[in-house]
Amino acid sequence: MQLAELRRGIDDRTALARALQEIVGPGHVFTHPADLIAYEYDGCNFMAALPDLVVCPLSRDEVVGIVRAAGRHRVPVIARGAGTGLAGGAITPIGGIIVSLARMKRILQVDLDNRYAVVEPGVINLDITAAVQARGYFFAPDPSSQSACSVGGNVANNSGGVHTLAFGVTTNHVLGLELVLADGSVVQLGGRGADEPGLDLPGLVVGSEGTLGIVTAVTVRLMRRREGLLTMLGIFPTIEQASQSVAEIIASGIGPTALEMIDQLTVEAVEPAVHAGLPLDAGAVLLIEVEGVREVLAPSAGTIDALCRRNGAREVRTARTEEERHLYWAARKGAFGAMGRLAPNYYLHDAVVPRSRLPAIMRQVMEIARQNGIRVANVFHAGDGNLHPLIPYDAAVPGETERVMKASEEILAACVAAGGSLSGEHGIGFEKNNYMPWIFSETDLAAQRRLKRAWDPEDLMNPFKMFPTPISCGELMVRRPPRLSASGLWI
Repeated sequence: MQLAELRRGIDDRTALARALQEIVGPGHVFTHPADLIAYEYDGCNFMAALPDLVVCPLSRDEVVGIVRAAGRHRVPVIARGAGTGLAGGAITPIGGIIVSLARMKRILQVDLDNRYAVVEPGVINLDITAAVQARGYFFAPDPSSQSACSVGGNVANNSGGVHTLAFGVTTNHVLGLELVLADGSVVQLGGRGADEPGLDLPGLVVGSEGTLGIVTAVTVRLMRRREGLLTMLGIFPTIEQASQSVAEIIASGIGPTALEMIDQLTVEAVEPAVHAGLPLDAGAVLLIEVEGVREVLAPSAGTIDALCRRNGAREVRTARTEEERHLYWAARKGAFGAMGRLAPNYYLHDAVVPRSRLPAIMRQVMEIARQNGIRVANVFHAGDGNLHPLIPYDAAVPGETERVMKASEEILAACVAAGGSLSGEHGIGFEKNNYMPWIFSETDLAAQRRLKRAWDPEDLMNPFKMFPTPISCGELMVRRPPRLSASGLWI
């Protein structure tokens, strides 16, 4: 079956556009191809699909009006946050309306006595912490893109971050949600306390990737800053030695708040940009952070130092100043942005393996890369086994995209075979929906489909995501560099 056969046409595009303009104003509905092209990608730049319309609401009531208008025309609705997603979750493989929530960016309430905040979905992740940090609080989920990604997108994908090891993922910090359903009705799920009575419906919606409705407000948990912290770097000759250190640090019972891996190829890309002092000849660098009361930090650091050196670390550093600590983290969080130094394109994967399998899996990943004639940069959340193999390549070179996709599938299959999962934080989206039978039986998937139909009988809310479909992401593969827009900017 061809993609064109599955695309849902709009019976009267002009009438639908006019209806949307009446809801949000004419300046916030986009129909021209020159405008729509900015929305054919999300952060995953190897798939592209042009939406039929883009609309930018400012309030819950406008979202309700958009959903009802789309329902009358039986047009798919795809919610989009900041567009930083990496699994094709916010693109339109069979057409539809993209509802960009970027204008809904108000922090509606902050209650530090009860440690929660109520925010709209377009609020940038880091802005929540910025609003409360002067009083000693923070919002714990911290993806590497936290300075750009939105809370709505975090909810959709159940995003993690570099401190997931200690604080958990987004679902652990969402107390309540306001959700617009496919029929335009509005429901309040959860509340403002940790243990609201009734079914855990917020837990169902977090991670559902916009397939059950559109989130218009989120009640998030705020946390108190710890008394002190230490940030350390372990510098290793090989990635296997660094991986073994991860397993032994966890087994020691210390409980670090972060354990992040940066391999040599990643260091080569990021160090010239960040100047964090990472040695270019290191096989791997382990970034370790420990938080808690000051009295326990020094003994914990001593144990970590000894374990790293026992596994072959040639050097273990402790950040002496806040500036040095920020440089270390800038190297980790700026890694993906620095990959343009290696190649014009990259494909980033997201999978999870048991921590005890890290050394073996890393050897397997590098062997897969060798067999397929590609390079792999590894920078990932080692503490919770959340791998992010990153393959730099040039889409303009004939056959290179195909080699990258083949290697990517082999890496993902190896992680699943090791007892892991398809995703740790990026979601399934359209990228990996046809791999879902690798980890779920047909009975499992049927139960999930029935649940989606109960919430969205017409399958209008972000269709062709999460569940297997007649087409794969290869149908939308971009086998060229990102296109040059009319404005002269690379999209």
